[in-house]
Amino acid sequence: MNKKLYLASKSPRRQELLNLMGFNFELLLKDVDESYPANLALAEVAAFIADKKAAAFDIPDDGILITADTIVLIDDEILGKPTDEADAIAMIGKLAGRKHQVITGVSIRSAMKQITFSEETLVYFNPLSLDEISYYVKHHKPFDKAGAYGIQDWIGLIAVNRIEGSYTNVMGLPTDKLRKVLQAEF
Repeated sequence: MNKKLYLASKSPRRQELLNLMGFNFELLLKDVDESYPANLALAEVAAFIADKKAAAFDIPDDGILITADTIVLIDDEILGKPTDEADAIAMIGKLAGRKHQVITGVSIRSAMKQITFSEETLVYFNPLSLDEISYYVKHHKPFDKAGAYGIQDWIGLIAVNRIEGSYTNVMGLPTDKLRKVLQAEF
């Protein structure tokens, strides 16, 4: 790419993934309201918020901005970032022994165009005891993660039975699709 790459994300996992992909980028950070219309289809929420984040930044003519948002969806309920330890334990309790969706919306914007897409991965959790859930929350403090877990953490090793779709999507950035869109469109 001949353009400078910017990532607007506080997520250390997104930053790590872009680094592992070999991209040099500059971080742009700003708090953005992550609310969405009540009538929006739940599967469209992550892309809506990614677009909202992208709109909050001015991009230099020679730049490409990447923003993203990840949600965990189970029983028509979005599990965002937990507010405290009890909330994290309750969220993981809902996921234990069940299948859920992880949806990441990504917005890629330059001065000339914007492309937004979503990627969905199905994640199947093994049953977990309250002691296992409490151990994870106490030792790994997943308070900055949608659904209160990181697949790359201890819980991913013991709880995730299988996934259908992109592993990096569950981490917060679907790298394969991102690379394809960047190569084809930017």
